[in-house]
Amino acid sequence: MSGLSHTDEHGRVKMVDVGAKSETARTAVAAGEIRMSRATLDAIRAGANEKGEVLATARIAGINAAKRTSELIPLCHNIPLSSVGVELELDDSLPGVRATSTASATARTGVEMEALVCVTVALLTIYDMTKAMGKEMVISDVRLLRKSGGKSGDWERAAD
Repeated sequence: MSGLSHTDEHGRVKMVDVGAKSETARTAVAAGEIRMSRATLDAIRAGANEKGEVLATARIAGINAAKRTSELIPLCHNIPLSSVGVELELDDSLPGVRATSTASATARTGVEMEALVCVTVALLTIYDMTKAMGKEMVISDVRLLRKSGGKSGDWERAAD
């Protein structure tokens, strides 16, 4: 199984050994969106949700999820995050919410998974908190936008 870092020479799953790698400053930015009815978006904007403040709850959920990524994704290393944030933007053109997360650490491996988990759980939390208003919502376009640090260096997604 050549080329796969999470398998051994016999094709068995393994965790990558990063012990010999140098610690470097690493940052990753991920994004995604949730589309919903205009009425649901308006309810979020007005703070008219029976479960509480949707965006604040989604931010906290995303940050907590990033901190627990290694518990959720089986072969991820536990990374000492120095910073995690998630920005949520109400977007009438969707209609819905656009989410962008940033994760940073000084570590031996990257923080891409932490950024992706953060944005995904934030969007799932928005769904959970507003599903009583309509279950037609769609979470989409979860993707890594850019990352920096580490042996492979910087990377940025080409413009869509």
